[in-house]
Amino acid sequence: MSGAGTRPGQRNRNKTLVLLKHLQGLVRRIYPKRFGVVATSHQTDQVDPQVDDCIFCRRHDPALNTIVCENTTFFARYDNYPSAPGHVEIVSKRHTESFFDLTDPELLDAYALILEARKVLIEEYDPPHGYTIGVNEGRAAGRSVDHLHIHLIPRYFGDVKDARGGIRKATPNWDPDSWR
Repeated sequence: MSGAGTRPGQRNRNKTLVLLKHLQGLVRRIYPKRFGVVATSHQTDQVDPQVDDCIFCRRHDPALNTIVCENTTFFARYDNYPSAPGHVEIVSKRHTESFFDLTDPELLDAYALILEARKVLIEEYDPPHGYTIGVNEGRAAGRSVDHLHIHLIPRYFGDVKDARGGIRKATPNWDPDSWR
């Protein structure tokens, strides 16, 4: 929302609106009954009956998903258990488990949405010093929801004691000192 043509104060207003939307989603997740959050037919009409218990297939349910942005085949949502402030997931609208099952157009949409979500994070949070981007492909890799989602996690110097190795710390050979 920044750049040419933006009125003075518009960027701050846009930031405030996105923050309010995110907070509204969090409050609705914590107090769903108080806010009358129930799935209606229009919210679940595109959910395959065999995956109606999938949190990501119920993308229109604000008690489960706070959507950041979306395109034709993917949506970005704030992670319900964030590793860091601004942690988002890029989720396939089609119920598929594997990154390797994506079509070429879906891969392009996923990448485009990663870039769009990154822009939102830069506007809404202190600009990150880096990002961790990853997919837990399979249960052995740590996937806990059997629906493809790509993690986009903002990173800052000092957010962990020793960031060397990044995602490698999730594997048995994670120690950067042993790589020499």
